[in-house]
Amino acid sequence: MKICCVIHSLGIGGMERVMATLVNAYVNQPEAEIHLLLIGRKREVRFDIPECVHVYKPDWDFDNSKRTRHTVKTIIYIRKTLKEINPDRVLSFGEMWNNLVLVAAMGLNLTIFVSDRSMPNKNLGRVQNYLRNQLYPQALGFVAQTEKAKKVAEIKKWNSNISVIGNPVPASPDSSKSENMVLTVGRLIKTKNVDRLMHMFSSLNHSKWKLVVVGGNANTLNLLEEYRIKVEKAGRSNQIRLEGEQKDVWSYYNRAKIFAFTSTSEGFPNVLAEAMSAGLACISYDCLAGPSDIIDDGINGFLIPVGDEELYKQRLEQLMTDADLRERFGRAAREKMKQFEASVIADKFYSFITG
Repeated sequence: MKICCVIHSLGIGGMERVMATLVNAYVNQPEAEIHLLLIGRKREVRFDIPECVHVYKPDWDFDNSKRTRHTVKTIIYIRKTLKEINPDRVLSFGEMWNNLVLVAAMGLNLTIFVSDRSMPNKNLGRVQNYLRNQLYPQALGFVAQTEKAKKVAEIKKWNSNISVIGNPVPASPDSSKSENMVLTVGRLIKTKNVDRLMHMFSSLNHSKWKLVVVGGNANTLNLLEEYRIKVEKAGRSNQIRLEGEQKDVWSYYNRAKIFAFTSTSEGFPNVLAEAMSAGLACISYDCLAGPSDIIDDGINGFLIPVGDEELYKQRLEQLMTDADLRERFGRAAREKMKQFEASVIADKFYSFITG
């Protein structure tokens, strides 16, 4: 069976990590031949991909100053490549990329499955929203990351064949949790609200604890430098550390005791799931989708209504001062994450697209 996985790139990111995990799992299926089609602007591969995987990407650079022309060129390339591969199944990731794939595949009689990988019902703009509403019903199936995402898809009538499959979460070995560290991880964009987390942490004034922020700039913003200046001016450089982008994030998970998440826009927050897999005591805003599929409030972490900073601070301080609670949450979090183990999620995807 030929399976063609389509994504914009395999650079560093949650969506990209999921696709890389699936590709690596599917090469072990004895009847499967795996093809990987990269259709974005950069088309980079920063994950290890087995040599047996057939990788395709345009041999020309996408020029954003000629966006319309090069988008059409990309659609033509996708169509030509799909005809060449003639896959039995196509699995496409990413809202706008799914639209391109479905347009390119018109009339080819291919079996296509699509999956949105960001906040449910994200506004893609008038044209892309229209295309999604018209094209998604033509796919054979739709993969939703969360139950809320499934409900949105049902209301929008994007597809009648919907499966809820969360993201694969790497298993973490037991670790010492040796530092009084509150950790947060993620790209530095406004919706992550890292500046508000720094403010809340500072207001608690626990001198024996530190807040560590792992994540680099995104979307042409330079929030990393902006936040570093704020920390320095506040005289908090000894307690709040902005580490920038780090390749080995797990070394931070394995040392920290608490994971604090203040994002207000998610599809499925991989970093929150990874932190729970690592046995951290977690606290998160209960944004539209994602955290409530991962955290059971009061059992394996805390869910806080979006924007309720007073309650967030209370719960964060509770975690910082109650070692028994941290241990209880950490054990329960590890247990919850077993349902998101990579092999389990890969099997669910495979069963859905091949069943």
